[in-house]
Parts: sequence; structure tokens; C-alpha cells
Amino acid sequence: MGTQPGVMARDKVSIALSFADGSFGTVHYLANGNKSFPKERLEVFCAGGVLQLDNFRKLRGFGWPGFKRMNLRRQDKGQKACAKAFLDAVRGGGASPIAFEEIVEVSRVVIGVAGDQ
Repeated sequence: MGTQPGVMARDKVSIALSFADGSFGTVHYLANGNKSFPKERLEVFCAGGVLQLDNFRKLRGFGWPGFKRMNLRRQDKGQKACAKAFLDAVRGGGASPIAFEEIVEVSRVVIGVAGDQ
């Protein structure tokens, strides 16, 4: 299992991604946790610091001078802004807000992980 790009079992999946610049990311979708634990968590390790975002509402910083935490009143995952950018591009004849190549690459990775199972 360690050499596969993703491991999926029922309602759980773990995916390791590597990028051209040498950085990497991991995605864990786990539906077997306790309800008291944040449903969605994003952690970014960069420049000796860590940013931890829980449920798109609570942001904590570790090793970021002058920043420790931020609490948002409303959850914002960016779906409305994404839909608006798409509609604005269609209406105005502008470029897609997400490059076609990026959409193809994300689709290829997701289909690849699902196909490995």
C-alpha cells in the first residue's frame, strides 16, 4: 500500500501528492472520527511555521510573528466566489477562472486514485 498514490476503503481515503517544485501534500478523507473533532481541517507547513484551519472558521498560526489565531463568524469555503467567477467569465467572454490543464490534471489524479481501488 505504501507505494500507491492513494488508499481507499469505503468512506475513507488517503492521497499523497507530489508537485513539480518538490513540495508535497496529503489529503485524508476520514468519515470514522468523533463528531467533536473538526469535520474539515487544513494544515499548511511553510517557512518554519504552521497554519491550521478548522472547519473554515478557526485559523491558528504557529511560528508566525504577530499572528496566533483568527475566528470567523461564518464558514466560507469559496463556493460562491468560484461560481461567481465562472459565471462572470461565461457572461463576459473571459478566461476560465481555473485553467483547463489544471482541471484535467485534478480529474486524472482523482480517477487514478479511484481506479487503483
